[in-house]
Amino acid sequence: MENKIAIIKNGVVDSIIIATTEFGDTLADTTVDATSIECGIGWSYDGTNFAAPVKSQEEIEAEAKTWRNFELSSTDFIVPLTDYPNHASWITYRQELRDWTATEDFPNIKPTAPAELN
Repeated sequence: MENKIAIIKNGVVDSIIIATTEFGDTLADTTVDATSIECGIGWSYDGTNFAAPVKSQEEIEAEAKTWRNFELSSTDFIVPLTDYPNHASWITYRQELRDWTATEDFPNIKPTAPAELN
């Protein structure tokens, strides 16, 4: 029977393979049968338990900026359409997106789009 085998290097899941436990046992690195355990590449392993990686503040902010940039690009078409429903609210929303990174809310509380998008 093939299982999900986590290959551990320096206390971190380096890769996951599908193989028999016997094959996993032949590898030089530490292996754990993770068939029924939630884990992924980059997770830490202390010899007993797996733990999801904790994102740094920089990673959280980078993800928030990526979301913000997507929101801006997906609403670019509204800017020249002055008869677009709720146009002024969309323009305000886009300005809130641009200003968001300089507010105390960043990155925890995202600006809210007008109701038509939600």
